[in-house]
Amino acid sequence: MAEAPPRSRFLGFDYHEGSVEDARKAAAPAGFGRRVTFEVSAAQTIPAQGYDLVCFFDCLHDMADPVGALRHVRSTMVPDGTCVLVEPFAGDRLEDNLIPVGRLYYAASTMICTPASLDQEVGLALGAQAGEARLGKVAEEAGFTRFHRAIETPFNLILEARP
Repeated sequence: MAEAPPRSRFLGFDYHEGSVEDARKAAAPAGFGRRVTFEVSAAQTIPAQGYDLVCFFDCLHDMADPVGALRHVRSTMVPDGTCVLVEPFAGDRLEDNLIPVGRLYYAASTMICTPASLDQEVGLALGAQAGEARLGKVAEEAGFTRFHRAIETPFNLILEARP
């Protein structure tokens, strides 16, 4: 992302220090300097900066408080900003997910996503099969007024939330 717009600045946040260290090491050879930085922070505590674009890459469903995370992010964005959610592909009904990738995601959700969320404060536990309708409700509860599927792949939903 940082290769295209030369005047843009990119900030990456993760609560896991090891992942942040790995991201810093991977980005260093690209020579972006201070245009690309990575910091340790939970979604609910990222610093307010007036962000134009905020992206969640395959993580909102793992969070204990996805509504709180999106609410905080919403407060850090410029009035016409965009929040992009990249989440595992999921239909809104159980029967829509009984396909090979859906079965794999249910297994991962049972073993990883849901327990990770339940083990934290709030523990909403969306799991890997939340679906567009459920994620839209989370975005609405967080204060976003516009929400739609921007695109999909066989493995991911790419959703856009706007104030």
